[in-house]
Amino acid sequence: MTFPNTAVLYLRTYKKTPDKMKYVIITPGGTVQYDIPVMKMQKYSLNDIFEKCLLMLLPFYIFSHENCFPEYNSNVQKLEKLKAEYRFILERLDGLEQQGVIGAFDKRTIIELSGDVMKEIAQKYKNVQEGIGDMMGGALIETSARRIKNETKNETKRETALRLLKRGKLTIEEIAEDTGLKVEEVEQLAGLQTV
Repeated sequence: MTFPNTAVLYLRTYKKTPDKMKYVIITPGGTVQYDIPVMKMQKYSLNDIFEKCLLMLLPFYIFSHENCFPEYNSNVQKLEKLKAEYRFILERLDGLEQQGVIGAFDKRTIIELSGDVMKEIAQKYKNVQEGIGDMMGGALIETSARRIKNETKNETKRETALRLLKRGKLTIEEIAEDTGLKVEEVEQLAGLQTV
């Protein structure tokens, strides 16, 4: 039996937080133990998270700033630096989505979770919560707007394909090529037209 690589993620760490923990498996034939690394969220920079593709850590990135919340809440310039980091996160997520590395659903989930974590841990810091929370909420609206735009674009392609099918002058393959739809989609539309 092969065990997957295991690690423990600490969102908050202190001086006494260990760098590794012991994993103990007790079986009828004896005990097996080995060390597993402790991942400390506060030690991961944004570049580390993106370079290592640890995107599931993004919602918890705010924990690395938690000790500075009082300062961010009272100092507009420092809050702007934090907001710049979150703009960078949103830009990188947009880039990854455009490259096809992540889907719209993944991006939306990361943004929603980031906003939820922010609301929870920054409850006492209104300026921090509003500054980052509004930014993340705005990104969600943008994502929804993009989804609506794409749905409208796809509907227009289908309508164009139906008009071309009714004219009967092009093959299904030509209609697919001209509209950007898949051949199967055009075939399905052709089948609906004859019903």
